[in-house]
Amino acid sequence: MPSAKVSVLTREDILATASGFAWNRQLPKWTVIVEGKELPARPLVLCAAGVPPNDPTNSHQAVAILAERGFAVRYEGKSVHDEKQASQDQKALLDLIDDLCGSLKDGDSLLAEREREHRIEKDRWPH
Repeated sequence: MPSAKVSVLTREDILATASGFAWNRQLPKWTVIVEGKELPARPLVLCAAGVPPNDPTNSHQAVAILAERGFAVRYEGKSVHDEKQASQDQKALLDLIDDLCGSLKDGDSLLAEREREHRIEKDRWPH
């Protein structure tokens, strides 16, 4: 669980901190885009909250806070939002395909059609 100071951060707190935030090291895996700049997610959150680097808030918690506040979060340079959106788009496409396949049927499902054929075959065999 993130520390109390981190939990109450607002979007404005993060924006204000990001405007003067300087990071001279290699970017970590989790980053955030703030006003067109890619910044390290956890260090930015910790700095905005005014807590030390050894705060118990981990990267995943910092990323969740940033995402909840409407920031674009990246993992190893790839947008996390894009992957979620792609997954939603794929689900919507599969639902559409299912709907289209269902609308092309003549009222009977394939299962109902197979059962009807089975009854006809069964009636043809002598008892």
